[in-house]
Amino acid sequence: MASAEEFEQRRAPQEQRLGPVVRRRGQVQSSTTDQRLLDTAGPSEWLHQDPWRVMRIQSEFVEGFGTLAEIGPAISVFGSARTPEGTPEYEAGVNIGRALAENGFTVITGGGPGAMEAANRGASEAGGTSVGLGIELPFEQGLNPYVDIGVNFRYFFVRKTMFVKYASGFVVLPGGMGTMDELFEAITLVQTRKVTRFPIVLFGTDYWRGLVDWLRDTVVPNGKVSPHDLELFHLTDDVDETIALVTKEAAKGSPGERFQPEDPD
Repeated sequence: MASAEEFEQRRAPQEQRLGPVVRRRGQVQSSTTDQRLLDTAGPSEWLHQDPWRVMRIQSEFVEGFGTLAEIGPAISVFGSARTPEGTPEYEAGVNIGRALAENGFTVITGGGPGAMEAANRGASEAGGTSVGLGIELPFEQGLNPYVDIGVNFRYFFVRKTMFVKYASGFVVLPGGMGTMDELFEAITLVQTRKVTRFPIVLFGTDYWRGLVDWLRDTVVPNGKVSPHDLELFHLTDDVDETIALVTKEAAKGSPGERFQPEDPD
């Protein structure tokens, strides 16, 4: 006669369906999703597993989409958090933010200090809408005081989506690794036609010239990019030219329309 333990083993399901997931044999779970939800004293390890992270990622997308959906035409401005107030680079950021606001554009930055603060400050002082998209970092920075609408993200890739989805173009001030990451992601999205009508302006010829020369003199001759890929961005020191370049395509379509694929012909 089988023992109670053997009977329970025989009765245990050999296949378990949990939504789209199928678990078999040793992977069958002993509790249900509802049980784990409703038990007040259940284990908490599941909070740190990837399925829960997906829900948290989803919540960040929902929060970002809901907050930014009605900000109107916008330009994302990037630059170093280490740019000191009172420097020419900082003043350029203020002037660019102000000019964008005066031309009817919301200014979106990473919400931090330095060049980001400068652009937010210019937009705020001009009476425009100033948006900061912050990121959770080990060295906490917080949103600068010139941000009117702020959203803090845990995940870089969610934040990057917001920068592109709700902006009609990028202005890139001198910056470091983070700024270059955002710059090359924007260039890649335009190159691969993941976005359309998306002007990118590098402000500061002395700062960016070495990078542009390396792309032209090393990357292009080695066949890693095409010569016309260098036409995907503009280089300037002039604020008025920056505004003209970065906004000239914005009136042709909303950010949502930019995500429609173009006919390659």
